[in-house]
Amino acid sequence: MENFLEYLSAIWPLTPLFLFIIAVSFRLLDNSTYLFLQKDILVNNSNVSRNLLKKQIRSNEDSNFTKQLKRALLYRNLQQSFMIAAAISLPFSFICYFLS
Repeated sequence: MENFLEYLSAIWPLTPLFLFIIAVSFRLLDNSTYLFLQKDILVNNSNVSRNLLKKQIRSNEDSNFTKQLKRALLYRNLQQSFMIAAAISLPFSFICYFLS
């Protein structure tokens, strides 16, 4: 058990960085702006809001486009979740780093 705690204390400070890298990769997979531009829907910002994504999912009749928007919304939600997890784990990693 003590070996496991030593291993955990060595890895825990890097956890926020790993979670941030995963979040960035999900952000790169989110291509919602490109999807809107393909359908000639102009957007003001490259960061399309969730509300606009949900609105287009409800109102659009093209099943392929709706499926792509749902995937983009899933990637957006996963990115947000991993960013929150990285922010939450940051204080714990500092505590673990300075106490070891």
